[in-house]
Amino acid sequence: MHKGRSTQRSAHDRRTFFRGTGLVLSAAALGGGLAACSRTSTGGGGGDGGGGGLLSRLQEAGTITVGFAGEAPYSFEDGGEVIGATVALHREIFGELGIDTVEGKLTDWGSLIPGLNAGQFDAVSAGMSILPDRCAQAAFSEPEFQYTTALMVPVGNPEGLETMDSFVDSGLTVATMAGAVESDYVAALELDAIEVGGPQDGVDALKSGNADAFALTAISLNYLADNTVDDVEVTESFVQEIDGVKQVGAGGTVFRQEDTSLLDAYNEKLAEIIADPERYLSIVGEYGFGEEELPPEEMTTEILCSGDLSSLQ
Repeated sequence: MHKGRSTQRSAHDRRTFFRGTGLVLSAAALGGGLAACSRTSTGGGGGDGGGGGLLSRLQEAGTITVGFAGEAPYSFEDGGEVIGATVALHREIFGELGIDTVEGKLTDWGSLIPGLNAGQFDAVSAGMSILPDRCAQAAFSEPEFQYTTALMVPVGNPEGLETMDSFVDSGLTVATMAGAVESDYVAALELDAIEVGGPQDGVDALKSGNADAFALTAISLNYLADNTVDDVEVTESFVQEIDGVKQVGAGGTVFRQEDTSLLDAYNEKLAEIIADPERYLSIVGEYGFGEEELPPEEMTTEILCSGDLSSLQ
């Protein structure tokens, strides 16, 4: 098990790096057919308004183009291939929907939802946190991964950092990734912080001494520490509290708001996977995800989009 994970829950409670370069990366060698593409095979932007809807058109074409962000272990490039937990999950679900080829386009994080709405791809596969402001711009699937936060620190954690609260009135600086939920915590707590463009930039800020820690999801930091970064460690994961409210959260796949048939079909297949922890782990387990990443039944997209987390406390 990776460092800093929360205690596992029983199965019956379950249900339903690298900075983006803007380049399209081939992943045809993945067997399910991730291949390079610069635009959607359907011409982009097509909602459910005609021609059988986007889902029907994708099924007829047998291909879907999905925007990815370069954050391991969700979606990232390795040796010319796009891999990761969200990649594996989408190959499984879209394959079951009769869409056998997933074409991946690696895109800067901040351009994912704008690119989706501009028709550059048909969905976003980046484990994106389901937040109210994002829900106003696009439609999210039901939760796929439950999140906790952690801190990457020098070996030995010389400052004894535990949560974002450790930085309050400390004179210490935390690095966060632009657009990530940890940047929201910084703003709410009025911390001394720097924003970085991607995970490797956060590591560089820590190693150069420009930051005393790098805050990101625990699963991402543990993957970095275990696979690519030396002389660092990752703290125990935590759920940050803001104004007395625990900032529980989860990520999902993002669709255009008009693409309801595709979203509904996706959620149906996703629910089957989330309800079966053994199957879930067979798809995403090799990337460090475990049952503790499965969202609890009461954590729904409707609640997360509302921003009212009181029922999840």
